[in-house]
Amino acid sequence: MLRRSFPIVYARGVEASARFYERFGFERHFQLPPEGEPGYVGLRRDSGELAIVSDQWPRDQLGLEPGPQPRFELFVYVDDVDTVIDDVRRVGVPVLREAEDMPWGERVGYVADPDGNPVALANARAEA
Repeated sequence: MLRRSFPIVYARGVEASARFYERFGFERHFQLPPEGEPGYVGLRRDSGELAIVSDQWPRDQLGLEPGPQPRFELFVYVDDVDTVIDDVRRVGVPVLREAEDMPWGERVGYVADPDGNPVALANARAEA
């Protein structure tokens, strides 16, 4: 039985990537080493989990070179997509696509994480 699973993001800068995801409500629950510059950060938001690890990890542990960008896309649900996009734009986060209403009933916009991976910010559209 599946008890727990989570994606692990390979990042050039673990701390910068962890701070990026903390902007969207993720909170640190684990860090290695516990003090100083992390090589691994575990994040949680409600029942969702995400981990950030140095992109050196797959080289050292698996003999694999991380692939070209983008390496993944992550959907993060927020209360107000337009406000969040405006907030992160003000601090220099690249906006890949402005928020728009989608045919499946969500409002979705895209920003880039510190490594250039697309992060969809979404919420259900309010019905008129």
